[in-house]
Amino acid sequence: MKKKKETIVRADSEDGQVAGEAIVEVVENQLAENNPPETRQTLERLMKTGESRENAIRYIACALSVEIYGALKNNEPYNNERYINNLKALPELPWENE
Repeated sequence: MKKKKETIVRADSEDGQVAGEAIVEVVENQLAENNPPETRQTLERLMKTGESRENAIRYIACALSVEIYGALKNNEPYNNERYINNLKALPELPWENE
């Protein structure tokens, strides 16, 4: 029996754009609610280093996407501790440590 090939959403596709916008919306909600507070701390830290707000949000969205990917691909629960550790490591991206 052939294993079904998994579908990956490409960032440059329409679905990828929608997914990216949804992740950015979650980041904006985290900032508005200050939950977790490390999201705002990371935004401010990145902007102090010269990143634009838009780029800082993109970095944070990358850290969040790792958690979303893990939950979907590996059927794992959201790991807040890993997310916060990834936020603290920015601008180094989570997959650069592997």
